[in-house]
Parts: sequence; structure tokens; C-alpha cells
Amino acid sequence: MIFGLLRQRRFAPLFWCQFFSAFNDNFVRNMLAMLVLFRLGAAEAGPLVTLAVAIFILPSLVLSGLGGELADAHDKATVTKYLKVAELGVQAMAAIGFWYGSLPLLFAALFGLGTIAALFGPIKYGILPDLLSLEELTAGNALIEAATFLAILLGLTFGGFAAAHGRDPETIALQLLAIATACFVTSLFIPSTGAADPHLTIHRNPFVSTRALLVVLRASPKLWLGGLAISWFWVNAAVAVSLVPTIIRHKLGGGLDVETAITALFALGIGLGSIFAALLAHGRPPLRFVAPAAFGMAIFLIDLGFATLSLPATEETINLVDFLGQGLGLRLAFDVIALALSGGLFVVPLFAMIQANAEKALRARAIGGVNVVTALMIIGATLSASLLQSPLIGLSASLVLILFGVATLGVGGVMAARLRRRRAEQASLENSDGPIESRPIL
Repeated sequence: MIFGLLRQRRFAPLFWCQFFSAFNDNFVRNMLAMLVLFRLGAAEAGPLVTLAVAIFILPSLVLSGLGGELADAHDKATVTKYLKVAELGVQAMAAIGFWYGSLPLLFAALFGLGTIAALFGPIKYGILPDLLSLEELTAGNALIEAATFLAILLGLTFGGFAAAHGRDPETIALQLLAIATACFVTSLFIPSTGAADPHLTIHRNPFVSTRALLVVLRASPKLWLGGLAISWFWVNAAVAVSLVPTIIRHKLGGGLDVETAITALFALGIGLGSIFAALLAHGRPPLRFVAPAAFGMAIFLIDLGFATLSLPATEETINLVDFLGQGLGLRLAFDVIALALSGGLFVVPLFAMIQANAEKALRARAIGGVNVVTALMIIGATLSASLLQSPLIGLSASLVLILFGVATLGVGGVMAARLRRRRAEQASLENSDGPIESRPIL
């Protein structure tokens, strides 16, 4: 049933639209990072690369509320088409920026792509329950999650390759426009679902809309807890993807091929974990695996930290074959893929749970609220990790991984306690012959 959805007219267009969108975002972002690196050098490029990440994330913080309101007030398929038309224009700007080697144009294009991603986020997850049955919901989320991380991997790889190997600007510009065109064409085939709340008032002030959707999310304890848990997954992903390659480069001498392989293993692990969650679903989000998956993320984060904690820095560089030829390299590779697999198994059931429990009229706003919380927590975690590694505190990157792993143990404990309480409530209802809620909740 899982991969059979890819042949379904009601699901396949959304899958490919999301794949091309994620590929496009990361292609441009990494191409910009590489151009900055080659033009300014490693010493001066750091702040601008960090700025690129901030420029892409900022719209999610400010505009997810507006995206949720637009998605609930209008037909989600129609809104998607308009967004992908706008993406054609933004991608043309990126193509011109690459053609002339203009960093300001590329930064502007990156902000435009971040804006479109922020507005599209509540749609892609909010529309799934309209297109799929409850029994198919976990599988649909698994495929969307797997497509996203595969597209991220390919976008980062090809974006860096395009900038690093001096390819013809004409070729790159055509590729950029081809990707945006593919994204737009697939959006044309997403089925119309109608407006969930056609009388909803759209707030013109994005800060008001953001506050309103956070109120919506906080109004339901199970949605709020699920949103916080999803955000913690993205925190772990951001911390691992930024720190683990750095540790491997500085302490083991891993070259570019090693860093690329680590990123690929992470993407592969997320995809496998997502598909595994769908296989375990049996028609309902497999929430019983959420707490064990959190403990899995914690264990492998901690092991990544301890495995590299006492290693000295090295000036040597090793290739992928040499890296995997040593026991420590294999241990780190296993930890990365197991961490990511646990993450996929953790986040997919939670997304399905939120979609199944949110009222249809405000489902996209609930997803938008999760996106805002995620952006806030990623920013907070990134700043915290930087502060912990600053001269003021002076912790190593390995120790920071251990601290985030310990914090994830706490998240797993909270989820386990909440699920035990829910099972006890369901058992009480069964014993009293009362109605049992059919929808999966925390």
C-alpha cells in the first residue's frame, strides 16, 4: 500500500511537487554557499553562509501563520498553483544571479524561496487528510518525509557541484528554470479539495496571524505536545547535520566525500525510518513507537559524542574508503544512520496524529503553528550550541552532542508517560463500556 500511493492520481502530484520544491530550495541554498566560499574564502565566508541559513528560515517564523490562514480559507490546490507560479519568477531571479555571479540577487532569490516554502508548508501537510484515508495517512506522511530528505540530499550535492566545478552559467540557469517548471507542472495535477473554512478572515499583519495560530495550537494539549515533539526532532536534525560533519572533518580528517557520505547516510536513515513507521502503522499512526524512537535518537547522539570526545584535532585528510576502513569510522556511520532512522520513526507518526486530530477547518493553521514553533526551537538550539562552543563556555562539539542526547532522553520520558496515561484512559473506557474515541491521540 505504501508505494502504491505513488501511482495514485490523488497523491502522486503532491509527492513530486514537494520533491522538486525541496530539491530546488537546497540546490539554490548550497550553490549560494559554495559561491560565497569560493569568492571570499573560508575565513570570511562563515558569516554570509550563516546569513543564508537565517534568510531562508526567517519566513517560516513570520509567514507560517499567513500560510495556515490562506490554506484554510481557500482551496489548497489552487493556493499551491499560485505559489508555484511565483516560484518560477523567483527561480528566474536565481538564474540571473548565478549567470552574473551576483550574491545580492541570489540572497534575494533565497529569501523568495524561503517565503514560498513557509506558505507551502501548512498546505502540503494540511491537505494530506483530504487526499488520503486515515489508514493511508501514515504512509503518505512517510513518503513525503522520505521525498523531502532525498531532495535535500540531492539538492545540496548538485548545488555544490554546480558552483564548485565552474559549469557554464547557461546550463545552470536552464537547470534552475527546468526544476521550477517541473514543480509548477506537478502542482497543476493536485486534486482540488475545497476551502476548509471559506469565511475565515485573513489577518494582514503576519505577526497577528502567527499569534492566532499559536493560540489554536495551544488550545489542544495533544496538538501542542505533538508539535513540540516534532520541533525537537528538527532540532536534533539541525544539530546533528551541523556538528557531526564538523567533528569528523576536524578530528578524523574527513574530506568532502566523507562529509557528503555522512549527509547521505542521514537522509537515507530518515527515509528508512519513515517507511518503517508506515509499515508498522496497520491503518493507524504507530504512536507506541514514538517514545522508543526518542530513546534511540538520544542513545545514538550520546554515542556520537562519546566516540569522538577524546580525539585530538588533526591536520590530515582522509577519503571515504579510509574512513570506512577503520572501526571508528564504521561506528560513526552506523550511529548517524541509526540516529536518522530513529528520527523518521519518531516524527512520521506524530505528523499523522496531528493531522488526524486537528479539526478540518483549522488543520492547516495547526500545521503552521508547528512550523513556527519548529523555527523558534531551531534558532534557539543553534544559538545555544554556538554559545556552548564559544570561548565564554568552551565546550567541544562532541560534548554538545552528548548534552542534546541527554535532553532527548527527557523528551522520550515525557512521551512515554503521556502515552501510558492515554492507554490507561482507553482501558478505563473499555472496562466501563463507554465509547472509545476512534481517532489516534496522545
